[in-house]
Amino acid sequence: MANTPRCELILGGQKSGKSRLAESRARDWLATDPARRAVLLATGWAGDDEMRARIERHRRERAQRVPGMATVEEPRAVAAALRRVSAPDTLIVVDCLTMWLTQATMPPPGLPPVADVPAACDELCQTLAGLPGPVVLVGNEIGWGVIPMEAPVRRFIDALGMLNQRVAAVAQRVTVVVAGCPWVVKEVGA
Repeated sequence: MANTPRCELILGGQKSGKSRLAESRARDWLATDPARRAVLLATGWAGDDEMRARIERHRRERAQRVPGMATVEEPRAVAAALRRVSAPDTLIVVDCLTMWLTQATMPPPGLPPVADVPAACDELCQTLAGLPGPVVLVGNEIGWGVIPMEAPVRRFIDALGMLNQRVAAVAQRVTVVVAGCPWVVKEVGA
């Protein structure tokens, strides 16, 4: 991909095709130069049998779709993992910001709470602005639906909306995926 932005945010609903689009960015990146690398930074936490099976299925399917893409699993310290893995020849796909924020704000059993979620979001955005290599971040756009009755869910939707806005402000490209169709809503420096 000749026009790879330093940072791209891909948003969409559940099963919209956003992860597949991010994987295609990684495939394109790898295809242009054999010296390039691609790394998936997976934020999922296998807290129950269903999630363990889902993660395993994603691993198998991704290995077929993007041969050669390495995986780093990090449900919490995403900014630190980005700093550790990023390099000019390495495209990182973060899948997904929504899972990361969910686990930070409402941790499942076995995962300790994040003491300061706003500070973790600040650290992520500051890290994104200074990485030496490209990054593609995947997240859900969930604020288009009905307003939930429960206050904790409303607070989460607000927090996710603010995180998406902050990451979009750092990103050179923002793409929304609807029914497998990408729509670029922001492109800087193209």
